[in-house]
Amino acid sequence: MQRDFLKFTAQKIKYDLKDNDRDLLRQFEVNAKDRQYQLWERNPLSIDIYSRNVFIEKLNYIHHNPVQGKWNLCRYPEDYKYSTAKFYETGKDNWGFLTHIAD
Repeated sequence: MQRDFLKFTAQKIKYDLKDNDRDLLRQFEVNAKDRQYQLWERNPLSIDIYSRNVFIEKLNYIHHNPVQGKWNLCRYPEDYKYSTAKFYETGKDNWGFLTHIAD
């Protein structure tokens, strides 16, 4: 499932960049026999979610990642546009498809 997700999203991103930002697309060019571009890390680390506690731990990590000094994308997790932190904080679903873990 993860392989298919990464392949699908990479293709969508590649086609969007071909249409809208070829300069940015060039930053993903690689010298490989089996591909012209590489958008995702070759061997991403998969984490098994085997309990509710592990899920909460990973969700908190994801929510707090944008505020870390390395990224510094926002001041508070709920301020990051592409995070579900606001949904968990306020219940407001900006995308219309989120489900709370408690549901």
